[in-house]
Amino acid sequence: MARSEDHKHHNHHKHHDHASMAGPNGGRVIHEVHPHVEVFVTKDRKLQITFLSEAGKAISPGKHTVKAICGKRTSPTRMRFARKGQSFLSGQSLPNGKKIPTVIQIERGAGKKPSIIRLNLDLEK
Repeated sequence: MARSEDHKHHNHHKHHDHASMAGPNGGRVIHEVHPHVEVFVTKDRKLQITFLSEAGKAISPGKHTVKAICGKRTSPTRMRFARKGQSFLSGQSLPNGKKIPTVIQIERGAGKKPSIIRLNLDLEK
C-alpha cells in the first residue's frame, strides 16, 4: 500500500494561467512577446499598448516603439502611437466594426528584429 507521503503534490512552485491573466487596464495580454504587452481599446476606440512585468504590472517601454495596421486589407487604417505615461496610445481610432483584424509591430531598437503580433480585436466582448 502506498503511503500518503509518496503522493505529494507539487505545490512548491506557482503556476499561472496566461489565458486568465488580465492587464492592469483590463485589456488582452499578449504573452508571445517579451516583455509581455497589454492591448487595450479605449472608450474612443483608440489602441493603448502597455508593456508588462512578469507580475503583470505596467513598466516603462524603454526604447520600444509601436505601429499597427487595422481593418480590411483593401482599406487598412495605419496607426501611429505616442507615449502616454508608461503606455503608447494610438493617434487614430479603430475602423468601424466589431471584429477588427490587427497587426501590431513592436520595434526594440536599432539592429534588433521587430516583434509582429497578429490578432483579431473582438469589440463585442
